[in-house]
Amino acid sequence: MRRGEGSGRSRTGRIRRDKNAADNPFESLEGKRIIGFGRGNGPLNDADMVAVHEAALALLANTGLGEASPTVVDLVVTAGGKLDSRGRLLFSPDLVTVALAGLRRDITLYGRAGDNDMTLSPGAVHVGTGGASPLIFDAGLGKYRESNLVDLYDAARLVDRLDHVHFFSRPVVARDMPDARHLDVNTAFACLAGTAKHVFTSASSPESVRDIATICYQIAGSETAFRDKPFLSLNVNHVVPPLRFDPITLDVMVEAVRFGIPVMVNCFGQLGASSPVTIAGCVTQTIAETLAGMVIAWLVNPEARAVFGPRPMITDLRTGGMAGGSGEQALLTAAAIQMARFYQLPSSTIAGATDSKSPDAQSGYEKCLNVTQTVHAGANIITQACGAQAGLMGLSLAALVIDNDMLGSILRASGPVAVSPETIALESIDRVACGIGHFLGEPETYARMHSDFLYPKTVDRLGIEAWEEAGSPDIRDHAHDRVKMILDDHHPTYIDTESEMILRKTLPILLPPRDQT
Repeated sequence: MRRGEGSGRSRTGRIRRDKNAADNPFESLEGKRIIGFGRGNGPLNDADMVAVHEAALALLANTGLGEASPTVVDLVVTAGGKLDSRGRLLFSPDLVTVALAGLRRDITLYGRAGDNDMTLSPGAVHVGTGGASPLIFDAGLGKYRESNLVDLYDAARLVDRLDHVHFFSRPVVARDMPDARHLDVNTAFACLAGTAKHVFTSASSPESVRDIATICYQIAGSETAFRDKPFLSLNVNHVVPPLRFDPITLDVMVEAVRFGIPVMVNCFGQLGASSPVTIAGCVTQTIAETLAGMVIAWLVNPEARAVFGPRPMITDLRTGGMAGGSGEQALLTAAAIQMARFYQLPSSTIAGATDSKSPDAQSGYEKCLNVTQTVHAGANIITQACGAQAGLMGLSLAALVIDNDMLGSILRASGPVAVSPETIALESIDRVACGIGHFLGEPETYARMHSDFLYPKTVDRLGIEAWEEAGSPDIRDHAHDRVKMILDDHHPTYIDTESEMILRKTLPILLPPRDQT
């Protein structure tokens, strides 16, 4: 498996090491950023992937997509596409093939402090939030309520301190904003104020893209600085399945590419509802729809940072609702990501969309099943991997903390095993087997106790008596305590005072100043 530059891997380890690592072979995992290692496992064989690709090309050439914006029609027709008599935009196989050959593969998404850069190289897996839920669980009220701008900022501050959450994709909607422009501007500002990790958000119009670019350029220090190391990306859902464009969102994508903002070219189809009921049919349609967006981004700028984002979802056909925690969902997502790897494109998808309303056993097994399968499939970016509940309708801060521990374990389990004479340890085995009979007193055991193991912060490993003496706490009790501790103590300053003053004078920013939040 080829490893990309900046993936943080070595031949004997999987943690990014500092300049003193050679002098410290037992560096602790505590606080270290663990990157998943996807091996490209999935349900499709080579012939299957070729068949899906050829079928997607046929859809793009013969059925095409409806409701393209005039800007996009001009781009595609000029490049050899066609607008047919039905008003559907057709993409020739030659155009798609040339675009696939020319699309940029060397994409890094940057953070603004610490070890938060994400290189989207083959096999490197990064996990984070997402969902844009309209509700948040209020621990004080004991129920869900509408989410607001301060909730979004608090979620960003919390994620900023969670080691195994690599990026912050807007997990809730600020429903206290008066209009779309206020929502777009304040969402970007609150996310960037709360975390130094890479931020994903969205824009409702090309005008909002320009506002968001203004924020990014000011924080970066210049337009050139942001274009060189972009720390914010846009999620762009350019298609309304089946095979119809969203013309406004198309123009948002075009504007984002022009302003140097990376775009996640996302496509959500629901199996049996807005796509065929078969997994093969759903994947084929989703791949065609996603490819159309990638071709358009490439036509705007061949150097665009465009990420292939198939997000096919399972429908519970008994209710018509989403079933994002199902086994079928894990299978569907893995197949879609296999196609991204077939094209050797940087990829993004969803995993972790549990239907449970609280971080309970159902939430745990549904998230772990789907995230693990998607890590193994090799998605570069996995959104909605933590915190989201109720089929993406709600966010739980306690779930964010619990899922952080889950993600650490999944990523740790996805790595290679270091095999060398030192780690095989024949001499140690011989000495102990012929001597004391256990390894507990070995210096290597003590050293690696502090270096080779992740110790979750919310998981209970007490004996029964000690657990009972502690009041029989549940994992959610530990999580609520940790949420409160982080939010009480962590008040970062990621936007300098001068930039904040300029932005508040220029744009309609409603997030209260730091001393009032």
